[in-house]
Amino acid sequence: MLFPLALGDSPPERSQAITIYTGWERHALVGSDVRLSCSFFSWRWISDDVTFSWTYRPDGSRDSISIFHYTGGEAYVDNKGPFRDRLEFVGNPGRRDGSILIKNLDFSDNGTFTCDAKNPPDIVGRPSSVRLLVFEKLPIQAGVITGAIIGVVLGLLVLIVVIYYLMRFLVARRVFSLNVRSVPILGGLCQGLEQRPEPIPGTDTCVAKLT
Repeated sequence: MLFPLALGDSPPERSQAITIYTGWERHALVGSDVRLSCSFFSWRWISDDVTFSWTYRPDGSRDSISIFHYTGGEAYVDNKGPFRDRLEFVGNPGRRDGSILIKNLDFSDNGTFTCDAKNPPDIVGRPSSVRLLVFEKLPIQAGVITGAIIGVVLGLLVLIVVIYYLMRFLVARRVFSLNVRSVPILGGLCQGLEQRPEPIPGTDTCVAKLT
């Protein structure tokens, strides 16, 4: 049964979808700190009731545990979990940022971290997850390898272009030198050609330009 609203009551605000963003995967060294970013998009202004929640699921486990919650302007860290002394809230709710910092990483911290955000009345959205991988030494990422390959290819292309223009220059120089020929003087006359004196007397030549 539907009940009419009492006089002076306003209808509830319509909720719209909220979109949450995190990174896809983070790599970090054992003993270092890592920032896990979380932000959201909502069509509404930031509510005073905005909330952020983080959960953690270790590798090899099916269960997630709550490790952090932000509400009412206060940040709460689980005081019994694996990050009780190593988690810090570094976000800025006023800028839709709910990022956290995990300190002094250990190999046992490998796992999936999931962020959920609410900006009432926008409370419907899919949480976003980021996987943390802790290494003793960071591996070479695929992007670095791809960049190196692209650099080598570009270097080869530049070398080919340089060789091409160098060959064109040498060929043009050869053609220019062949465009001028020397012929011996006949009967002491160049017969309309330009006479070019040589260092040795009697060996002057006539120079003609070929067209």
